[in-house]
Amino acid sequence: MKTYFRLLSFAKPIEKFAIPYIIATLLAIFFNTFNFALLSPLLTSLFSTIEVAQSTTSTTPIGTFDLMAKFRAYVNESVIAHGKMATLQIVCGVILVSVVLSNFFRYFSQRYMEDLRVHTLLNLRRTVFNNVMNLHVGYFNNERKGDIISKVSADVQMVQFTVTNTLQVVFKEPIQLLFYIGLLLSISVKLTLFSLLIIPVSGFVISKIVKRLKQQATTSQESFAKMIGFLDESLGAIKIIKVFNATERIKQKFNSENVDYSNLTRKMVRRQQAGSPVSQVLGVFVVVGIVLYGGTLILMKDKNALNPTDFIAYIVAFTQVMQPIKAFTDSFSGIHTGIAAGERVLELIDTKPEIINKPNAINLENFSSSIRFHQVKFSYGEKEILKNIDLEILKGQTVALVGPSGGGKTTLMDLIPRFYDPKSGFLEIDGKHYEDLTVESIRKQIGMVNQESILFNDTIFNNIAFGNPNATQQEVEQAAKIANAHDFIVKSEQGYQTNVGDRGNKLSGGQRQRICIARAVLSNPPIMLLDEATSALDTESEKLVQEALNSLMKNRTSVVIAHRLSTIQNADVIVVIEEGVIIEKGTHAQLIANNGLYKRLIDMQTFND
Repeated sequence: MKTYFRLLSFAKPIEKFAIPYIIATLLAIFFNTFNFALLSPLLTSLFSTIEVAQSTTSTTPIGTFDLMAKFRAYVNESVIAHGKMATLQIVCGVILVSVVLSNFFRYFSQRYMEDLRVHTLLNLRRTVFNNVMNLHVGYFNNERKGDIISKVSADVQMVQFTVTNTLQVVFKEPIQLLFYIGLLLSISVKLTLFSLLIIPVSGFVISKIVKRLKQQATTSQESFAKMIGFLDESLGAIKIIKVFNATERIKQKFNSENVDYSNLTRKMVRRQQAGSPVSQVLGVFVVVGIVLYGGTLILMKDKNALNPTDFIAYIVAFTQVMQPIKAFTDSFSGIHTGIAAGERVLELIDTKPEIINKPNAINLENFSSSIRFHQVKFSYGEKEILKNIDLEILKGQTVALVGPSGGGKTTLMDLIPRFYDPKSGFLEIDGKHYEDLTVESIRKQIGMVNQESILFNDTIFNNIAFGNPNATQQEVEQAAKIANAHDFIVKSEQGYQTNVGDRGNKLSGGQRQRICIARAVLSNPPIMLLDEATSALDTESEKLVQEALNSLMKNRTSVVIAHRLSTIQNADVIVVIEEGVIIEKGTHAQLIANNGLYKRLIDMQTFND
């Protein structure tokens, strides 16, 4: 129940939808029950004699909740006063009005419930996505993207129906059942007490059927997330799959995941679907018992026994009792599935970002002095990546990070925009401790160009203006010119309004990278981080991109990870990192003179070239 009430909190303000829903539902239930209450008087007007009607009226208990008797009393008086034909017309007219009103209010109750469902979905999905966006970068290294997508889409969708269906089960169906039982009691107390045996028996049987639904639902949702993750990976690596002739193997693997998910879903749905037929079979047994017992009461010809018209009305009304019981059964099985999905969604919502602002954190207004690493250590789990890093990056300097792969260069760079916090030690910017500043104000001073050119499925203009949404056309074009991108953009089909495709796949590697550089230029940050920005390019594209990078780094503080060491020879400081330790630091000439690791790396690259 704790999980359900947490999910229900996303429906706030629930009273906006609940109050009109309750009013419309009560009116719909009243008129729906009223329709069946008119059945016996209708039959009386068709088949009874006036004498029978008079005798029935005279024996009606006074002051009791006997709807049948009250309606029949009116029908008898009408038959005496106006005749059977006129009475039949009156009763049919009342039934018609009652049916119209019942469906009118039922429509509005469903409409308000749908509004509540959509409102809940909106709030829940917004909360989930907002929390995902607030999570630290390291979280996404440990989680499957498909699992996150599944929680935000499929699981949230399942939860919304659980919340609304449960509200209907808790409110509408019990009240409708009580109205029907009241109607049945007004016809025959003995028959009603006998027929109500179905409810506890049916509830016991159904509880046994749906006992394992929650566990099966959880397993099924995890299987679906795994399949979505595999699909995402396959689409992202489609070229690799084809070039290695792995298409059939990938299809077989996906089919295996698909079969596993389908089998789990089949078992779960079979268990869900078993509830309704079982309750209906139990209902048929009770109806047969009612016919036998009620028929006996009629044949007894006791003065307190049922008359045939009441008995027919009773059987028809009792068949309607099965509808709220069936709806309750169906919803009960669905609730288990929804609660399982809800727990997965709440697990994502409850995941707290590791990088958060302190309550009294202040904004960094500008960058004016330096960034300093003080005895910084960092590790992924048990694996230590950085060890006792001491480094100062002065304003205006170009600092290059070089060294063997896996040495910790990218991790060191990721600490600067505070994607991670050190395990020990700390960073300062302009003498202020990183943890005393807001994350947003630190990142406002920083621009980044990665090895992987990350673009959005949008226009070239919007991709360049991503960091500065209010930029003018002139400002965007100026940034593109600095990035050596303007010429190829204007030659595109729609110029700056050309769509770049999914992840920029309509552009070449060099073009994508120059768009990324233009994006960084337009945001105009004082600190620029360049992570092997030219390593994946051909010679011609590399030349154009390197020229753009040189323009980008002018009058800025730059931290560069370089694949080609020849591109960073003019750096103010070159930092050589091996196995998480700074082993050399200095200018290109100084490090060559030291004849250490940097000199060996230069020689190896020169030899390879």
